[in-house]
Amino acid sequence: MKYLTELIGTFFLVLTIGLTTVSGTAFAPLAVGATLIGMVYMGGHVSGAHYNPAITAAFVLRGELAPREVAPYMLAQVAGAVLASLAVYVATGSGFAPAPAAEASVLAALLIEGLFTFALALVILHVATADAIRGNGFYGVAIGLTVAGAVFAGGPISGGAFNPAVGVGPSLVNSLVAGGGLADLWLYLVGPFLGAAMATLAFKVQVGR
Repeated sequence: MKYLTELIGTFFLVLTIGLTTVSGTAFAPLAVGATLIGMVYMGGHVSGAHYNPAITAAFVLRGELAPREVAPYMLAQVAGAVLASLAVYVATGSGFAPAPAAEASVLAALLIEGLFTFALALVILHVATADAIRGNGFYGVAIGLTVAGAVFAGGPISGGAFNPAVGVGPSLVNSLVAGGGLADLWLYLVGPFLGAAMATLAFKVQVGR
């Protein structure tokens, strides 16, 4: 079932993000990228392996997903993110949530979230929907490496979500279990959705439709 697949894939993506955030490992971007590669290959043939509401929006704008699927996909993704955030709290006793660097301006954080979501969505639209390479075997690696690179490069500035589910799930749970605030949450909604929308326009220009 595609909605269950979206929940499972998002769950393990956010679980990896949370555990590596709490542990403070310098290899977090590689772990996140590797997990995403596996989850994309696990679910690509079932649901399309979005695991990200911004990517779901891009697929709808591209015409690869019916508008009636938007709410179920996004609810499954957010549910997976919430459950993963709870699992991190149970396993470690700590909450987590993306947040911009203290020295980063609002504009800088918003720009980084938008730009790297643009890159991610553009890569996904090409490797998963372009007729010339549809059905290729490298789509999961391309997606996972794009995310890893984005987290390495942009994470220190914006917090490195590039995914509204990664913003919403951890932020909500962290606010409940650790008293965290929600003031930065809008960055992880506006930036990624705008980036994905712009990527869809760029894709249509590139492929001519």
